[in-house]
Amino acid sequence: MSKRMNAIAKAPFTGRISQLAQRLAGADGGGVWEVHERACEMAARGEPVCLLSIGDPDLPTLPSTIAAAIDSLERGRTHYAPGRGELSLRRTIADIETRSSGKPCDPDEIVIFPGATNAIYSVLACLLDAGEEVVVAEPMYVGYQGLFDALGVRGVSFALDPARGFALDTALVQAAVTAQTRVIMLNTPGNPAGNMIGAGQLRELADWCLARDIWLVCDEVYSMITFEEAHTSLRKAATVLDNIVLVDGLSKSHAMTGWRLGWTVSARPLADRLLDFTSSTIFGCCQFVQDAAAHALTNDEDYIAGVRDEYRRRRDYVCQRVAAIRGLDCEVPAAGMFVMVHVADTGLDGLAFAEALLAQGQVSVLPGVGFGASCRDYVRISLTQSVAAMAPAFDRIETFVATLENELHD
Repeated sequence: MSKRMNAIAKAPFTGRISQLAQRLAGADGGGVWEVHERACEMAARGEPVCLLSIGDPDLPTLPSTIAAAIDSLERGRTHYAPGRGELSLRRTIADIETRSSGKPCDPDEIVIFPGATNAIYSVLACLLDAGEEVVVAEPMYVGYQGLFDALGVRGVSFALDPARGFALDTALVQAAVTAQTRVIMLNTPGNPAGNMIGAGQLRELADWCLARDIWLVCDEVYSMITFEEAHTSLRKAATVLDNIVLVDGLSKSHAMTGWRLGWTVSARPLADRLLDFTSSTIFGCCQFVQDAAAHALTNDEDYIAGVRDEYRRRRDYVCQRVAAIRGLDCEVPAAGMFVMVHVADTGLDGLAFAEALLAQGQVSVLPGVGFGASCRDYVRISLTQSVAAMAPAFDRIETFVATLENELHD
């Protein structure tokens, strides 16, 4: 090898990394996922870890949905799909939206995405420029901050009221708005708190935003997992739909997290821009997954009733166990598949509690700080395991908290 080749071989490569990638390097919620990842490593080594830290349902996908996907594959439905999504699926969603909202919905107002998270990213990319602001409630879904960071937009948060089941105060939403606000983002039913926003507040915010040329985006992926009362959609509550965007999907309600299927519902002008964006970045979703999704949405009444009943049983069990453990407290969620547990009375914040619980009790929960600074004294417990599987986990939690209490009084 020549001297010149030796010099080239020894020279370090110093390729530049984009600012976007550097922003995302710190977008893990303050180390929130480290606890879960450590738990997964422990489980992979054969340690008896109880995983209550991630929202991946243990329930099976509806068998007939799987059969529909197989049938679609066998029929050769493995080619490019239309950019907006398959018309049969969009018609199915439009019919559901028309019936549930009482307002006509055209299939061309719907755009299909590979998951609700990608749908949210695409919506925000089409509505916000770098440096502008999106107003969002805390606690918020742990994945939102990464989307904000990727787009270079600023998330401005306001706190929900934990004393009232994490209720939303419209005055706090409005007070968070500045001249740089382009989007207010709602999540109802909420992840992680299971809170629900009523029709009156949704209508008030929709009208208020419309008068100020602000987009109102609502993440409704838990709309089918409600307990004591039915979900009210922003689309049903709003008087005018011009500035309204809905995001929904099948991951949670139909136990289809790995299928990656979500969608948006918006006025046609924005739907056209979303089509432009997804045509440039995604280039369509799997035909056979869309066929299965259309089947799932039209054959799910009994299935969803069973899913709802199962999560209600799990919620009730978790809340009863938490109430019986001195030092822990929780509000009973109205919807969803999570329970937020207040742990400050143990002498630890949520991150320290989660780390110590994993180390000493081999139970994995998600630190609340990942959902916003106001949640630092909470942990999130997922209802994605059966009561039988959660029982030994709560026995360990009870033992762990008793140990903390003894240490406090020594």
